[in-house]
Amino acid sequence: MAVDQELHVVLGTGPIGLATIEELVKGGQRVRAVNRHGKAGVPAGVEVVAADITDPAQAVTACANASVIYNCTNPPAYQGWTELLPRLQTGILAGAESADGAKLIVMDNVYMYGNVHGKPMTEDMPNAATTKKGALRARIADNWMAAHNAGRVRVIVARASDYFGPNGRGSGMGDVVFGRAVQGKSAQVIGNPDMPHTYTYIPDIGKALVILGSHDEALGEIWHVPSPPTITTRAFIERIGQALGHPVKIQVAPTLLIRAMGLFQPVMRELVEMVYEFNEPFILDHSKFAAAFGDISTPLDEAIATTAAWFKEHSD
Repeated sequence: MAVDQELHVVLGTGPIGLATIEELVKGGQRVRAVNRHGKAGVPAGVEVVAADITDPAQAVTACANASVIYNCTNPPAYQGWTELLPRLQTGILAGAESADGAKLIVMDNVYMYGNVHGKPMTEDMPNAATTKKGALRARIADNWMAAHNAGRVRVIVARASDYFGPNGRGSGMGDVVFGRAVQGKSAQVIGNPDMPHTYTYIPDIGKALVILGSHDEALGEIWHVPSPPTITTRAFIERIGQALGHPVKIQVAPTLLIRAMGLFQPVMRELVEMVYEFNEPFILDHSKFAAAFGDISTPLDEAIATTAAWFKEHSD
């Protein structure tokens, strides 16, 4: 590798961080991965650094000499968001600002739009969320753009819907759907499985982040990650069964049950306010990205087959 080769710093080594790292390595890029413990299952040649990104001083060190920084961090538990997301943002902005001229690619979700009542979600929709987590995400999203508009950092924001794919065990389509399906158990879902719902493939998110990071014309904009065609959750799970060669039954958790469980389980209590996503059509429009950079979404059956194979390989 050339000494003057651009350095790409990936903050977070969860499923999206790993997918981004893999895509960068495929492109022959120099990569530094950052997480709290300094260990990660990454390709050979990737530098892995331990840092607490909520500490601005550590974030500055972790982002030193970066040309492009990818924020793939996300606290794992809903109940930790209120405390940790603002601190992560403060640290990441400090790190990106110190890496003079670096581009900051922010991976985000779509909570800030709120309940759009079945309308396809587009990048120009207002941040109208009324839920606690949606309002928090809206404030964080506004801060990213404010930092860009003030000239502090050069920001690009990518947003995806609920994701699935290799390493995606903690997602709504992870262990409770693919993980159970490969073991011959019922897939567990919430809401109405007969509503259309966009699911974004994790490797496509990695591709999208790398593409955005290589195009200056993406700066200061929000971009929805290309996703496979939107179908109902029931139809999605039927395709998982086709990939596995056996039907997969569906077990639906009623909203009333989730509310009751929330009395004792903080995670379930936090989940209640987001059930609206699964009781109405939930459709992500990615035509803006497709028009600018092409539709990079993996065909749904291919994405499902690859994901099912990964969960079979990693089934306990």
